[in-house]
Amino acid sequence: MDRVEQPGLDLIAFRRDLHAHPELSHREERTTEVVLHQLERAGVRARRLPGTGLVADLGAEQPAYRVALRADIDALPVPEVTGLPWASTVHGVCHACGHDVHTTVVLGAGLALAHHEPALVEMGVGVRLIFQPAEEVIPGGAHEVMEAGGLDGVDRILTVHCDPTIDVGEVGLKVGPVTAASDAVEVTLNGRGGHTSRPHLTQDLTYALAKVVTDVPAALSRRIDPRAGVALVWGSVHAGGAQNVIPATGTVSGTLRMLDVQAWNTAGALLEQIIHAVVLPYGVTATVRHVQGVPPVLNDAAAIDALRAGVLGGGAVETTTLQSLGGEDFGWYLTQVSGALARLGTRTPGGPTFDLHMGDVIIDERAVGIGVRVLTQATLWSAREARSGQDTPEPRPRRDSVGIVAPR
Repeated sequence: MDRVEQPGLDLIAFRRDLHAHPELSHREERTTEVVLHQLERAGVRARRLPGTGLVADLGAEQPAYRVALRADIDALPVPEVTGLPWASTVHGVCHACGHDVHTTVVLGAGLALAHHEPALVEMGVGVRLIFQPAEEVIPGGAHEVMEAGGLDGVDRILTVHCDPTIDVGEVGLKVGPVTAASDAVEVTLNGRGGHTSRPHLTQDLTYALAKVVTDVPAALSRRIDPRAGVALVWGSVHAGGAQNVIPATGTVSGTLRMLDVQAWNTAGALLEQIIHAVVLPYGVTATVRHVQGVPPVLNDAAAIDALRAGVLGGGAVETTTLQSLGGEDFGWYLTQVSGALARLGTRTPGGPTFDLHMGDVIIDERAVGIGVRVLTQATLWSAREARSGQDTPEPRPRRDSVGIVAPR
């Protein structure tokens, strides 16, 4: 594998180190330390967030315009089965969503932009690097970053997200919604248990739980406009422990996702109403826990123009991308400032298509260099655009203009 280098730092080696040492949400102590160390070595101003994660600033100290680059740093409670030499060394935990790549890309872009700091200062432009904890939990670490002032003074925020359905060297861009709203749902039923030979003397909780699993998604799909793209999918069902005992309690949990913001704002009350109606004939009681997670990521057109310029300058090819039902707490930032998320291709051309959040996902590491160049050039383009105060034509910057040595 060719190397992706910054002065004093091999980004591929750095990414592999992160990959081998994944940390779950709100436990990203080591990840925070190693990122902070590299920033301090480069003389970049950085501060820890409360708990884990950090933000760093470069360029003008009191800028007229500030661009933020965001990375998420947490891993998933998923066992890795890739067999790679740099596979996870932490039992049951791995970077199955590519956050190790996101972190490395933003760090690499920050180190590249540090070489342009005099120009950024002259233009009155600042750059903020956000290394956010806890993206993988609901409601997500974006709230913690905002509460700690991470978005203060930010005018535009950009990020990339690994996409194993797109070939490496390609970057997916889309104006408007690119992800979905995503909520956590947990339903707990309680009732009188008993022997399976006498279900009529119980409140057959297992049967009622099965009706929640099957009937609630069906009813919800008939009560919400199908154009909202609603999807209630269960991921966990627990009830009982013996084949001949009807339990007294049981739980089902999953995610509620939809493409439409207006439907998202009203779905919670309707969901609870349907659940209580479904279990009513069985005499059990239902406790519903519905937590609004993340809104859709709504990409701003001007921010997409900046990323498009970054793609041109980053040696990559633009490709189209569709709105996904996946959730991303980057959407919370975009309720406060304009910005955009780009899909970073990570599939080896002709190779298998992996699925994120699975333990076998393998990233083509050439994506690291592409991501660094795209975010670096998009930031510089944003800076020039802000300085000019008017629309500028898409540039054709030299590929080596950010000092990156990377595979083509």
